[in-house]
Amino acid sequence: MSIKDQIESNLEQIRPALQRDGGDVEYVDYDVDSGILKVRLMGSCRGCPYSQMTLSNGIKRHLQQNFPDLKDVVSVE
Repeated sequence: MSIKDQIESNLEQIRPALQRDGGDVEYVDYDVDSGILKVRLMGSCRGCPYSQMTLSNGIKRHLQQNFPDLKDVVSVE
């Protein structure tokens, strides 16, 4: 299983919580060298004032438990 597939599988675990609030998250890219994951926030998560908190306290924290080399998660348009 590729790193992309592993990350997407982990995002599937987070997705239901986001969808309950009308949002969603989509994998965009992961740079192995820098450890930066790019995701796209969608639905009500897009433009939400709490989106940065969702990224750092929710998505990033969850993924770092399974991917210790992950340095950061950033949202892209």
